[in-house]
Amino acid sequence: METKTVIAALAALAQESRLAIFRALVQAGLAGLSAGKIGEITGIAPSSLSFHMKELTHAGMVTSRQEGRFVIYTAHFDAMNALLAFLTENCCGGQSCMPGCSPACANPEERSS
Repeated sequence: METKTVIAALAALAQESRLAIFRALVQAGLAGLSAGKIGEITGIAPSSLSFHMKELTHAGMVTSRQEGRFVIYTAHFDAMNALLAFLTENCCGGQSCMPGCSPACANPEERSS
């Protein structure tokens, strides 16, 4: 993952409303949510929601698809996982992780056991 992409993703998520939206979309899974449902869950007004969705989409953290007359938004899980991998790729200096270290940071051999 390129540094510019990482910075854009982190900048998009570094805002309370957008983080709440992204977390709701992660929880919804691949089914995604309509804009109305996202607004209902997060309490964000439609005019603000549109702005935040644009920012998350531009950063590559959210995708959208048309279903009938609704636009369904989904967390871009590949981008999320790439971001997590980028942030943890040098965890513990390449040595076995310390006890209590995040599972995302554990060595691949340790994760599978």
